[in-house]
Amino acid sequence: MNANNEFAEQTAAIVVLSGPTAVGKGTVEARIKQLHPELWVSVSATTRKPREGEKHGVDYLFVSEEEFARMEEAGEFLETALVHGMSHYGTPIKPLLERASGGSPALVEIDLQGARRVRERAEELKLNVFFVFLAPPSFDDLAKRLNKRGTETEEQKRKRLETAKVEMAAEKEFDRVIVNDDIDKAAEELWQILKLCAAKAES
Repeated sequence: MNANNEFAEQTAAIVVLSGPTAVGKGTVEARIKQLHPELWVSVSATTRKPREGEKHGVDYLFVSEEEFARMEEAGEFLETALVHGMSHYGTPIKPLLERASGGSPALVEIDLQGARRVRERAEELKLNVFFVFLAPPSFDDLAKRLNKRGTETEEQKRKRLETAKVEMAAEKEFDRVIVNDDIDKAAEELWQILKLCAAKAES
């Protein structure tokens, strides 16, 4: 994969939000965007099919496996991951770093694999990244959320819950843990972190 060396000398204020499947990362992100539309949020590319109500270019960049492979080969991603052994996801690097290098915080919502890859590349690209782990109140609560969502088959739910057990054990790798027992409370905690990162970027 080619590195985007044109961004290597820039310092970016990036907040990475991660956590186990079905914990509500997208819901918390949507609430923050609703309350603070000025916040810039990275739009990930994915090879999975859109869920009901999802829009291309807003929720995700929905691309084919062939297009994803081309983008990856061209070095257009900050990180990529094969999630649950089913679909590829990637964070486009250019719009993210162009935004963050201007001093405004950028929010990146990705899975645990992606967060780890961002951490690996942060030093290489001279990025200032703050990592936030969104945790459920309990594993049982997570399983209930996944069942209630109703967007996966029984086999997909089984795979996601197996992955979630591993993901929940990784919270110690993060700078801050937010327990998502209330959407508004979790969104406010994340917003305060984003504001703090913005203040540091400007100082």
